[in-house]
Amino acid sequence: MTDATNPNLEVRVEKLPFIERIPQSLAIAMVLFILVSAWQIAFSLKLVSPIILPSPGETFSALVIMVQNLVTGGYVFQALMTTGSSVLIAFVLAIIVGVCCGIIVGETSIGERAIMPIFVALDTMPKVAFTPLFVAWLGFGIQSKVALAIFVTVFPIIISTAAGLNSTDANGRMLFKTLGASRLQTLFKLKIPTALPYIMTGVKIAAVSVVAGVIMGEFMGGGRGFGDLIRTSSVQLNTAQSFALIFLLSLVGITLFSICVAVQKRFVYWQKSSRIRQVD
Repeated sequence: MTDATNPNLEVRVEKLPFIERIPQSLAIAMVLFILVSAWQIAFSLKLVSPIILPSPGETFSALVIMVQNLVTGGYVFQALMTTGSSVLIAFVLAIIVGVCCGIIVGETSIGERAIMPIFVALDTMPKVAFTPLFVAWLGFGIQSKVALAIFVTVFPIIISTAAGLNSTDANGRMLFKTLGASRLQTLFKLKIPTALPYIMTGVKIAAVSVVAGVIMGEFMGGGRGFGDLIRTSSVQLNTAQSFALIFLLSLVGITLFSICVAVQKRFVYWQKSSRIRQVD
């Protein structure tokens, strides 16, 4: 009798590490508890000036005030609408521009040989240095914030789109060629569906960085957004309020990222994690 058919054979299952056996939400809560505890200890021991690093309690009180102002439609709500609209416009335009440029890079020789090196050179430049230039070119309105945010976020989408198009299986391309498919048919029915997981990876990276791009523009270009509120709080040395505003602002990025994850699960459902989890 072989091992596979022996009912008395003891099957040994490797035990997962502790951190992989607890729910993800609990793991996040544990890490946050450790970070806040370290923060409180550093404040209590006066390792950092209270002007630079407020206590967790002061920050939480400021956060409650900001949330109350947000709910009642005060200046925090107005700032959220200003920054949120810039983020949303920039994110949508970055996806459109990034995918189009990625197709050019991935599908044409001039794109691969001439345009891609220029994109790489631009991506390596310190983008914050371009902030005053965008303000000078486009003014203090929303257009300079949106343009800067697109400039900050578009490169991961371009690179991931080009990489996804180049990852198409050679047998698939040969099959489409044998069937007489045109270049556009091969692109839209084979290459783009294959590249979708790559594109979504670039989009998720952009979802995180687009908020930073808009805030950079608001720091330099003014306006009534979160960037201006954070800058004003920092100038007034109200660091607790600055921390509270940053926490609220992070919710915008988290929400955008969560939407991207949901869209990926809905439309790229065939992509499954290759990680195999063992169950006790």
